[in-house]
Amino acid sequence: MFAFSKKPMLLIALLGLIAAALSLPAIAHEAAHGNGALEIFDQEGMDNSPQWVRSWILFMMLSFAGSLLFAWKHVVARWVLGGFLLGAAAMLTIGKLFGVPPYSGYIAIFHLVFWSPALYQLLTKRPFMGPLSPYSVWAGIMTFVIIFSFVFDIRDAFIYLRHLLG
Repeated sequence: MFAFSKKPMLLIALLGLIAAALSLPAIAHEAAHGNGALEIFDQEGMDNSPQWVRSWILFMMLSFAGSLLFAWKHVVARWVLGGFLLGAAAMLTIGKLFGVPPYSGYIAIFHLVFWSPALYQLLTKRPFMGPLSPYSVWAGIMTFVIIFSFVFDIRDAFIYLRHLLG
């Protein structure tokens, strides 16, 4: 029913493991809780974030949850749902196994690795350009959500990696 190619999924898993390996030398300073690249983004970090960030995260989560409505009939929605679920599972599992705190920059790496295939599907298949329907509206919103998130994720990932490797 769900058609995911094994090669891209293995590549995504490999990239996730590389991201985790780069995160192993945990950041050697006392981190604040917030939404900055070198801040811990847990519940306290969420509470310390500006209202627009909290509102954005709620909107983003609802957009990803919308993929559940379309995953049975649309391959692109399965890529979105799979990228979201696999990314979250990998991030949480690797964080627990290796004791990596949930820095915003660490989270950003997983977004970039696991959401990129979904964005590729959205941009190449362009379901948002089809006839007006709930699916096409959701696909347009989802495309915007991922691109807008990547603006911050790319910056945060670079800051985080520069700190770890620098």
